[in-house]
Amino acid sequence: QVQLVESGGGLVQAGGSLRLSCAASGRTFSTANMGWFRQAPGKEREFVAAISRIPGITYYADPVKGRSTVSRDNAKNTVYLQMNSLKPEDTAVYYCAADLRGGVVASTRTAGYDYWGQGTQVTVSS
Repeated sequence: QVQLVESGGGLVQAGGSLRLSCAASGRTFSTANMGWFRQAPGKEREFVAAISRIPGITYYADPVKGRSTVSRDNAKNTVYLQMNSLKPEDTAVYYCAADLRGGVVASTRTAGYDYWGQGTQVTVSS
């Protein structure tokens, strides 16, 4: 079992930056692939970024590639999403998710994750 708590969201102007954090409970964090997803009003939840349990393997959705960095600190049981050059279209609730199934490839699909946080709101004003 893993419990996830996101933080770091807020209101930022276009062009600004935010760093989202996701703190995980439990001793299995280092064995989890971790994902970030977002959901805007009226839209489906979509993949943003993911990081494998294998150090250094990361994945990004095209809309955020080059503007975002996903990282993890296993000693702190925390995964981060640094977002730069934010755009109004980045406005959404951001969720982190954990996959404890044991694979090394972090999924880009919501079905690839079993545990979800409650989400943190990111609002980018133009």
